Amino acid sequence: MTDAAAAARAEAAAGVAGRALLLANPRSRSGGDPDTVAGLLRDAGLNPLCPDLSKPGGTADLIRAHAAEVDRVVLAGGDGTMNAAAPALLETGLPFAIIPLGTGNDLARTLGIPEDPAEAARIAATGRLREIDVGLANDVPFFNVASLGFGVDLTRALTGDAKRRWGKLGYAVAGVRVLARMRPFSAAIRCGDTVVRSRTVHVAVGNGRHYGGGMTVGERSEIDDGRLDVFSLEVGGVWSLLRLLPSLRRGDHGRWHEVLTVEGSEVEIRTRRRRSVNTDGEITTRTPVVFRVLHRAVRVHVPESEAVSETTPPPG
Repeated sequence: MTDAAAAARAEAAAGVAGRALLLANPRSRSGGDPDTVAGLLRDAGLNPLCPDLSKPGGTADLIRAHAAEVDRVVLAGGDGTMNAAAPALLETGLPFAIIPLGTGNDLARTLGIPEDPAEAARIAATGRLREIDVGLANDVPFFNVASLGFGVDLTRALTGDAKRRWGKLGYAVAGVRVLARMRPFSAAIRCGDTVVRSRTVHVAVGNGRHYGGGMTVGERSEIDDGRLDVFSLEVGGVWSLLRLLPSLRRGDHGRWHEVLTVEGSEVEIRTRRRRSVNTDGEITTRTPVVFRVLHRAVRVHVPESEAVSETTPPPG
């Protein structure tokens, strides 16, 4: 956090306790009406600041512009909304809260935040603060997972209209379309001094625990463990991938010989031709791509009963 941001935070702490910047995604499937959400926050004891979202400027710009006026940011939307806010949350040091109104809501699921907006608003007002990791893909921040291959093709096929119409079922509808044209590619994955080569249809780099509407990155994955969990699906065809789906949902896919897994705080992936990279459902960069983890870099309001990770900070 910069000196200017630190000064802004000190000013906020002195005079705007309980003042929340509310950013509601009006295009979210569950409805992001700012007036409704603002009412829930007031009922919970917060004083929401609701900027005019029709004016030019994105989520991150609004956070930067109002950082000195508030002591937290409330993001009402899905994982795309969280992803858009990440750069400014890192810069300002403001804690944030989630009202899960998206399709997948994987960050909310990872943090144990309920889908009920009124209950989520109460957590935004009174929940404890938890420090969580942020992943970087070529310096683009993400919370849940980054991927290339099948994940990118799924993102392209899963249109905003499909999400609004089908909800979580939209993932399956889009997935069927993508499976029909799935083709393997070669990737070199470097973790530390080790380089492994994979013939794959999908490589995922997880920072959090959940992604893709409830899939699980790994059995041991946590969003504050200081490491990235990588898996590559080296399947031979559509039916092999379908057999893996239950394990991908549970997170025990690493037990299959068709799945290559590595983990570390920094990972580099290279491909023969440049390929797009998806971060939290948005296509944001391309290979070659270097992934890093910022350990416990942001703070988020979570339920008091949410389990506290017992992991220790990574060395160094």
